[in-house]
Amino acid sequence: MPAIFLTREGREKLIKELEDLQKRKPQIQDEIARAREHGDLKENAEYHAAKEALTNLMRRLSEVEGKLSKTQLIDEQNIESDKVLIGAAVKISNEDGDEFEYTLVDIEEADPEANKISIQSPLAQGLLEHKAGETCDIELPAGKMKFKIISIKR
Repeated sequence: MPAIFLTREGREKLIKELEDLQKRKPQIQDEIARAREHGDLKENAEYHAAKEALTNLMRRLSEVEGKLSKTQLIDEQNIESDKVLIGAAVKISNEDGDEFEYTLVDIEEADPEANKISIQSPLAQGLLEHKAGETCDIELPAGKMKFKIISIKR
């Protein structure tokens, strides 16, 4: 698995999820033990639901631990600040003069509602390596569009 580049906020969010999953595990194990006491396991829906919940929790626990082991913090990387690269907050305008600001993050941290877009998105891919003042022709699902980079912040 390649490195996962996260902001401190994104890493803290994963750590919190890991802690929550670890707290939930003994609760599910208790549910399984209680369900076993009800007798025949073949027809015990409560038992099967708790076992499935534990399986899903263990899978997610493993995923989160794996991601955390591969995490590199963006703000600790020696990344150029005058180019659009991962971790940059980019202010752009379209041909109509509408302005937008996005932060480019790893797919793990993408959150369109918070204006955090995946570095793998078509828009981010089209902006990568460009500098403030440049205009980019970007192929989006809706068609080709021009965007001017107004500013880049770290």
